[in-house]
Amino acid sequence: MIEGTIQYCPLCGTGLIERSHTGRMRPACPNCHWVYFPDPKVAVSVLIKNKDQVLLVQRRYDPQKGHWTLPSGFVDAGEDPKLAAERECQEETGLTIINLKLLDVLFSQEHPRGASILIVYSANIQGGELRSGDDANQAAFFRINNLPPLAFESTKQILNSFF
Repeated sequence: MIEGTIQYCPLCGTGLIERSHTGRMRPACPNCHWVYFPDPKVAVSVLIKNKDQVLLVQRRYDPQKGHWTLPSGFVDAGEDPKLAAERECQEETGLTIINLKLLDVLFSQEHPRGASILIVYSANIQGGELRSGDDANQAAFFRINNLPPLAFESTKQILNSFF
């Protein structure tokens, strides 16, 4: 069954059918033979530690509205993931960061509109003033042994692996 919103060939406008291609059933055009390959959604997440504390943001929207996670967000098409991490952290926390280091790349899609690839960086604070913004209700440091309700399994996994 064709999933998502693509129903017609973007090249010739013909209705798509399911066809086996490269070992999977994929939406394909019976007229011009174009085949749809969905791209994964990619997100970044930033782990900022301060001794035994970690910086978290409270989600303003569903999924998991009101729960807490690391500063994170989607990578825009054509955007360097490191720059996306810097942008998302600044938008959600008011802080600028430096010394980004790759910690991990996770495959995890915890909800239908979520990312399937999560690039995790560690970073240090360069400047700014801690304040919530964009899609975060609050931004705060929490002791690792006294965390608020966490939004995602990937957040728990990151904290367990790198704290």
